[in-house]
Amino acid sequence: MKKLLRNTLRSSWFQRAVGILAAEYLRLVWRTNKFTFDPPEVYERVEPQLPAIFAFWHGQHFLTPFIKNRNKASYRAKVLISRHRDGEYNAIAAERLGIDTIRGSGDHGGAFHRKGGVGAFKEMVRTLQAGCNVALTADVPKRSRVAGLGIIMLARESGRPIMPFAMATSRFVRLKNWDRTTINLPFGRGALVGIKEIHVPADADAAMMETLRQELEDTLNEATRRAYAQLGRPGPEDA
Repeated sequence: MKKLLRNTLRSSWFQRAVGILAAEYLRLVWRTNKFTFDPPEVYERVEPQLPAIFAFWHGQHFLTPFIKNRNKASYRAKVLISRHRDGEYNAIAAERLGIDTIRGSGDHGGAFHRKGGVGAFKEMVRTLQAGCNVALTADVPKRSRVAGLGIIMLARESGRPIMPFAMATSRFVRLKNWDRTTINLPFGRGALVGIKEIHVPADADAAMMETLRQELEDTLNEATRRAYAQLGRPGPEDA
């Protein structure tokens, strides 16, 4: 029985079915939540600076494909998704929602080469140079709400700005796992918060890189706090 279950979970037909169902569920959530934007002119401020690196926290990311609904041409994007088996579900769902994928790890530790991190990094740089946005979670793997240096390195190498943002809904289920994954529910209210962009100079040294990494972490935490506060709900840091 265990072998049958394992083989089913790994089968391409099952992964595709789950990915498609997840995508259509998220489409329902987006369409049945009335979103507000902070600041109200957030799209007008962001669009002249595209292509950009869109950054968000892991576990708070399920609705991020829908930021492109404002202007699909300007918000063409590729999202970084791990090569782990579970990543297949995310990749299928993302592609169903019109988001291309880059497969690899954002981990800059000992497993970076093994998990395809170098190849993924180069592909993200090429994607930005081609005029397409890149979206990825900012967390260090398995360390919730701690931004890694990888995304800062990507901004320095590409010369493109980082756009940290948060999306939240008033109705959700929050899991008790490492990133406090939030499953958004339909028929409520939503908030999208983007406080400011972060630019990384091409000549940034180690000290400046760390300063900007901390700024990214603080900005994402503040955006997340504000998004949930606008909805009158506790944020993941209060879970």
